[in-house]
Amino acid sequence: MNADNPMTTRSKTADIIVERATSLAGTIVPPADKSIAHRAAMLSALAPGTSRIVNWPRSADPASTLACLKQLGVRTGEEDGVLLVHGGELHAPALPLDCGNSGTTMRLLSGILAGQDFEATLIGDASLTPRPMKRIMDPLGEMGARITSTEGHAPLRVAGNPALTGITYRLPVASAQVKSAILLAGLFASGHTTVIETTPSRDHTERMLGLPTLEVGGERHISSSAADRPKPGIWSIPGDFSAAAFFLVAASIVPDSSLRLTGVGLNPSRTALLDMLRAMGAAIEIRNERTVGGETLADLTVTSQSLSSIQVSGGVVANAIDELPILCVACAAAAGTSEIRGANELRHKETDRIAAMTRGLRALGADISEHEDGWTIRGGAPLTGGHVDSCHDHRIAMALGVAALTASEPVHIHGADIAAVSYPGFWDELARVAGR
Repeated sequence: MNADNPMTTRSKTADIIVERATSLAGTIVPPADKSIAHRAAMLSALAPGTSRIVNWPRSADPASTLACLKQLGVRTGEEDGVLLVHGGELHAPALPLDCGNSGTTMRLLSGILAGQDFEATLIGDASLTPRPMKRIMDPLGEMGARITSTEGHAPLRVAGNPALTGITYRLPVASAQVKSAILLAGLFASGHTTVIETTPSRDHTERMLGLPTLEVGGERHISSSAADRPKPGIWSIPGDFSAAAFFLVAASIVPDSSLRLTGVGLNPSRTALLDMLRAMGAAIEIRNERTVGGETLADLTVTSQSLSSIQVSGGVVANAIDELPILCVACAAAAGTSEIRGANELRHKETDRIAAMTRGLRALGADISEHEDGWTIRGGAPLTGGHVDSCHDHRIAMALGVAALTASEPVHIHGADIAAVSYPGFWDELARVAGR
């Protein structure tokens, strides 16, 4: 392979080799937003009647949600490329519900199952099983849910209780998954359930259910009740901003690049990275902005630009928690010293993302130091080739793949096929826009 003509190749062990790129060009259509897809499928399953989901993603995590719903008696079909979900009453599953790699599936389904009249067990893969579940078990338990676990981890055994009681719960840590689990349980509880968040997190659940939200003293109070149970309808899934983020950074740091990304979701609770990159000097234009199904989407054009360092901390971190690994790559390419702090939550993702990005970028020659809650990155150090590991984490794999585009020698990414969890075809797209 010629390092001046970038390409990616697959080994027999599902590893990827990424070579230096001289430019990136073309149009990207990001995969459908899996955060919204999870919720659209679950709300359709609860709605009595047939709902339609346009632009259902092919990624592995939403497939796990759909498989679990089918085990709960939900019928699905397809018509002209549109997913049909025939919702209404859920039924006891014959087997454990396998959530695969998806924490969203496990946590949100736990909220729904808490108020049913049957028992169900939720399991996950080796990456999901160690993730913390007490953060949903505690508030759901206050509502009357009966959930047991293995020391706060999956498998979760949910013995449904149709007599849940609404509560008011202040989130100790900003988490859309915990918030959503409580609000979904509130659909099956007596009275009102209110979640108070001091730091805003992604707001898809409350948007899609049309839940009342009050701003009180700088805090958000979001409430749900049985009156908010969904009705059948049509959901249109926008392109995933988190997936687009990898190409926004790639085109910013690879010289002579210009990429157009179409139909990207720009929900304001998800796009802090866009503001961060622009603050670093990235040249990103927003065009053709429109609203579909209550969500804002637009086309983005990004061209290469020299970046400068950034300081990230506080409430904005929750708004960009999934994009922080790729932000590290931008910081490694930027002039100056960047600080990313307040990101402790990254320790509890598919892997410890703080440690994983530190190891991966350091292996490629980046000057990066790890803190308990983030990183210090002294940008501008030239990246070299080598071997890095995805740590069975889709975002780590793709972030290191983007970093490899600027490395002087080929980079071997072990376990790179995990990218399919959120972005099937990512490596092919990366090769295509790099000219292969």
